[in-house]
Amino acid sequence: MNSPIPSMFPLLILLLFSSFSQETSAQTHEDFLQCITLYSPASTSKLIYTPINPSYSSVLNISVQNLRFSTPTTPQPLVIVTALSVSHIQTTVVCAKKYGMQIRIRSGGHDYEGLSYVSDVPFVILDLINMRSIEIDEESSTAWVQAGATNGELYYRIAEKSRTLGFPAGVCTSLGSGGHFSGGGYGALMRKYGLAADQVIDAELIDVKGRLLDRKSMGEDLFWAIRGGGGASFGVIVAWKVKLVPVPSTVTVFSVTRTLEQNATNLVYNWQSVAPNLPEDIYLRLIIGRVNSTEEGKMTIQATFNALFLGTNNSLLQLMQERFPELNVTIQDCTEMSWIESVLFFAGFPIKPTELLLNRRPFEARFKAKSDYVKEPIPVFALEGLWERLFEEEAAGGVLLLAPYGGRMSEIPESSTPFPHRAGNLYKIQPYVRWEEEGPEASQKYINWIRRLYSYMTPYVSKHPREAYVNYRDLDIGTNKRGNHTSYKQARIWGAKYFKNNFDRLVKVKTKVDPSNFFRNEQSIPPVA
Repeated sequence: MNSPIPSMFPLLILLLFSSFSQETSAQTHEDFLQCITLYSPASTSKLIYTPINPSYSSVLNISVQNLRFSTPTTPQPLVIVTALSVSHIQTTVVCAKKYGMQIRIRSGGHDYEGLSYVSDVPFVILDLINMRSIEIDEESSTAWVQAGATNGELYYRIAEKSRTLGFPAGVCTSLGSGGHFSGGGYGALMRKYGLAADQVIDAELIDVKGRLLDRKSMGEDLFWAIRGGGGASFGVIVAWKVKLVPVPSTVTVFSVTRTLEQNATNLVYNWQSVAPNLPEDIYLRLIIGRVNSTEEGKMTIQATFNALFLGTNNSLLQLMQERFPELNVTIQDCTEMSWIESVLFFAGFPIKPTELLLNRRPFEARFKAKSDYVKEPIPVFALEGLWERLFEEEAAGGVLLLAPYGGRMSEIPESSTPFPHRAGNLYKIQPYVRWEEEGPEASQKYINWIRRLYSYMTPYVSKHPREAYVNYRDLDIGTNKRGNHTSYKQARIWGAKYFKNNFDRLVKVKTKVDPSNFFRNEQSIPPVA
């Protein structure tokens, strides 16, 4: 970024503020459009889209990655503002506040419940897809990353500069950094370096008054809140300054699959104790789903063990033979490559060309997901009960994704950022189901399946609270009708799950910086009345 934070607003923003009443009244979106058009310095044809614009649908849907929220009955925004500059964001915030328009802030569109582009009340999408510059400073091992830049774009730009620098963000390459980092952001480097949010050293944010703030001017409380508490509750994230991390020039990966007939149940059971206690240089992920076996017409459960090791294949093989011999990893299973190639490997891409990382929409599906944290190994009989549920008809597109904790994740205090899921967790489990059928009845069938699975898991996961990951938003948790914001009492239900003891501190920050609750969604941090 390198641009200094201005000491005063642009003159137009100041003039705009001076003409505003503090009272919020219900005005038409035409008034909002007039406001944007009057004060935006750019051509409105490049900035504003309404339903009468021929490009409206394509602009709306380009970042919709969950097709559950791309249907003829899905509520659509009255206006989409595709900001090209900081001043466009400021103007959108100020005009929306004046005319009582709710805004939804979209950086990547990967959010599981579509909160960045769906609401049941009249709303505007502030789309940051064009705010995606990335500046890498190899000498200081830092980067400025605008909110609309994806993980894939960041990884690609890092690799352009260095083979020995990386960044510990998500495996999914289409995640926008604005939302991903502000909820925590974990990936294959988390056991070595923690989360994306743990590497944030500065930020730029537009607050409810339209001011552009950096870490110094926003203060440490707000800076703490946006690094894991969800940035959309507090303002519009414009950019992050992050610390890049060292990686070896050569890393090693493997992907080993085992079915029930190959002792998968016992391997999964043992993995629960092995993976979180391995050295921090290895991340051994587990994906479980059903597949067709070699026997015609017979289904089985398959466990896939994916590893990233920050070292050579010989060292990895020795480690596996010592710590997890029953998995029987061989030298043929291991592949040495660069870190950037391992990013492609974990994302499910061919490892070349690296330009695949620049695809902002590598997948799209109808899906529903949840999250849980596991603190004690799930017994074998309970795993077998899980397999029974994966054999059900609705589980054809169902998988369980298990991410091991331990390492650096156990060393960072729960209160260092709003993200509290640190020491004491063996792993995080994400049940996920996708489907092809269109229509609300089909969607409800699969959603009901994953809800039943979630209920079955209750005795085997964290309790008081039953923890959940805020970046895997789940509107099943203590939320009222879509489009409404929750009261403090209602919010405590999901707030305790996402943030544990950090929730009340987030509420205090929210009350201070946005007491009128302008920045809100169904699971945003509420102010205290």
